[in-house]
Amino acid sequence: MMQAVSRRLIQRPLAGGASIYSSSSLRSLHGVSDHLNGSDNRRYSSSLATKGVGHLARKGTGGRSSVSGIVATVFGATGFLGRYLVQQLAKMGSQVLVPFRGSEDNPRHLKLMGDLGQVVPMKFDPRDEDSIKAVMAKANVVINLIGREYETRNFSFEEVNHHMAEKLALVAKEHGGIMRFIQVSCLGASVSSPSRMQRAKAAAEEAVLSALPEATVMRPATMIGTEDRILNPWAMFVKKYGFLPLIGGGTNKFQPVYVVDVAAAIVAALKDDGSSMGKTYELGGPDVFTPHDLAEIMFDMIREWPRYVKLPFPIAKAMAGPRDFMVNKVPFPLPSPQIFNLDQINALTTDTLVSDKALTFQDLDLVPHKLKGYPVEFLIQYRKGGPNFGSTVSEKIPTDFYN
Repeated sequence: MMQAVSRRLIQRPLAGGASIYSSSSLRSLHGVSDHLNGSDNRRYSSSLATKGVGHLARKGTGGRSSVSGIVATVFGATGFLGRYLVQQLAKMGSQVLVPFRGSEDNPRHLKLMGDLGQVVPMKFDPRDEDSIKAVMAKANVVINLIGREYETRNFSFEEVNHHMAEKLALVAKEHGGIMRFIQVSCLGASVSSPSRMQRAKAAAEEAVLSALPEATVMRPATMIGTEDRILNPWAMFVKKYGFLPLIGGGTNKFQPVYVVDVAAAIVAALKDDGSSMGKTYELGGPDVFTPHDLAEIMFDMIREWPRYVKLPFPIAKAMAGPRDFMVNKVPFPLPSPQIFNLDQINALTTDTLVSDKALTFQDLDLVPHKLKGYPVEFLIQYRKGGPNFGSTVSEKIPTDFYN
């Protein structure tokens, strides 16, 4: 009733043409204060910065139902790292645009990670520039996770890891409204690397920074997590054959990192004051491992007695070579390589460690998880008698220990 009276009073002008009630008096009439409209409370006002200045994320109450101010197009979001990154962006109230090129079921699991309508799958063709522009049109942040560690009949190392990144950077530059561009590369990326993928990633970094000097480059080490491509293949191989091949003797050094920490580093770079722009971060775990060390953790978690077969590099390359030779010579797709991936075998010939003077997690005020424990607990699914099968300690203690 009161609202109807107020509407009639507003519509009835005075002799001078002015309304009886001003907007401020009407707000007082209904008991609505200015601070709820954001005029006198900075918590509700946007602090979305111009490029390179201030915090990118809008200050709000937080949570998936808030509005962070970030509208991010995440290329490669349907992959391993993508699901963890989308989850961390969505839970802080960001809108996430998810380009995908396969079935509509591919990004389906991501929609549950954000509030209603905040995670938006969008069909696109990575070879079509207009398609890329369409999925980038509403965004103010672009994150490129696209990458692959093996070739297929349709996509080469160079196209996936280099040319696509270069195309995204050029489109983002033309867009004009992209405030942050983050390129996810890989630790060990170098033009002199024995790995074609790492050489392509190094070329992608150069191309992106050439187009967008303020872009941020993240170089994660081998990532560990529930859907990873190292411990899962190892455990499946062990369950099938009863042993694990150690390529090159398993003596090279690397720094595997928990995938959730990598996603957190990307989000931390977005939320800083622009200090991460134009910089490269090397994201390695807190501990240095050899493949043998990491395999010991895997065997311990699946409660199997460690059995290894050491494969010299020439033999491993000979076993992996036929797939790479035939990939473009047969009229049908070949199976994806798991352990015997020729390019990864080439990468194993050198150590992959964080550089001494590189920017790391600590420069983003983050502390990465140690791998032993929760980050590898997903491996209990490979225990042959179920999650509660066996006892790691009793299996390794001699039977006469208790006598």
